[in-house]
Amino acid sequence: MNNVIIIQARMGSTRLPGKVLKTLADKTVLAHVIDRVKCVKEVTEIVIATTAGLQDDPIASEAKRLGVNLYRGSETDVLSRYYEAAAEARADTVIRITSDCPLIDPEVSSRVLQAYAAGEPCDYASNTLERTFPRGLDTEVFSFESLAIAHNEAQTSHDREHVTPYLYSNKDRFRCRSVVSDEGIPDYRWTLDTPEDWELIRRLYEALYEPGRLFTWRDAAELMSLNSDWASINSHIQQK
Repeated sequence: MNNVIIIQARMGSTRLPGKVLKTLADKTVLAHVIDRVKCVKEVTEIVIATTAGLQDDPIASEAKRLGVNLYRGSETDVLSRYYEAAAEARADTVIRITSDCPLIDPEVSSRVLQAYAAGEPCDYASNTLERTFPRGLDTEVFSFESLAIAHNEAQTSHDREHVTPYLYSNKDRFRCRSVVSDEGIPDYRWTLDTPEDWELIRRLYEALYEPGRLFTWRDAAELMSLNSDWASINSHIQQK
């Protein structure tokens, strides 16, 4: 079974331009994401899916420097970019991660992948259908066959731009599985899209990061509980 992580990345960001190549501690945000997802169990390949535009040449250079595979496709039709990247990698199963989540936790992502593969067959599994994990640990897993159907049939700009809505919005056609936590984690925001997000993530890394060691989401949650004012740094940010 060829389980392929595809990380979508681009330089364009209206609220924090160039965010994925900002230096966080000793390396880029994208490098941290790659380091973390390399620890996801049963993954056979990692692909960076960026655009063919000149503005994303720096992402292509970073992918080459980090020794991970690269696919370049449409800027606006992210669904086609994902499908083409998965087809080129000959993926059986696709694990979707975004490049703006430098706290992505391999334990959580592995849990979603295992839930996808366990029990009755399903087409799509994620920890985003019901939000019980902090935003920034988002992991979606789906079959290549389901991705191909979405690519061939999805028509709206929303479906094409966001890759997976066609799957979880058509539950009569696709078997969907939700992965939830019963640990009562606060609704923290650990994704990077604004200067406020950057300030919180910078503080977390400053306190927790050690080269060669991955701190966990539990480490971050414990630190947040000890610094109760930190959550307010970006709690007002609306997800785009």
